[in-house]
Formats: sequence, structure tokens, C-alpha cells
Amino acid sequence: MKTAAIHNFHIPLPEQLYTRLREAAKRQHRPATQMAKQAVEDWLEEQEKLLLHEEIASYAAHAAGSVEDLDTQLEAASLEHLDDMEQG
Repeated sequence: MKTAAIHNFHIPLPEQLYTRLREAAKRQHRPATQMAKQAVEDWLEEQEKLLLHEEIASYAAHAAGSVEDLDTQLEAASLEHLDDMEQG
């Protein structure tokens, strides 16, 4: 079974950031490198979510008012449902 390749990546940190990372690692009894790796993974996941959101928003803006917009039967059913809820 092959293991995934590991690559080292050198990131110069300002003294204050380096100190904060080392102190946080010490408090959590974890290696600073592990915490830095987790921070990068979390940031990348957030960036991917933002990109997906932007792509969906772009599609929605492009499709607005077109035949790809809202299904007319679904829209009518939802308006009917809302009207029933208000009356009942």
C-alpha cells in the first residue's frame, strides 16, 4: 500500500506570529507544525466554500428572469402554501 507523498513548505513568520503559534501549540500539547497544517487546511476549505458560493450566485444572477429561473408550477404551489398558512 502506497502512502501519500509529504512535501515540506517553508513559511517565514514574523516573530510575533511565530511566538503566538508556539505558545498555542504548547497550551494544546500539540506540535506547532500540526496546528499550522490544520490552519492551512481550514483556510483552504473556507476558500473553496466561498468560491462555490460565488459560482452559485453568479449562475443565479445569470439565470434570473430566464427559463432557467424558477419553475412556475413550484412558484404557484409555494405561493398557495404561504396563502394557506396566513389564512389558517
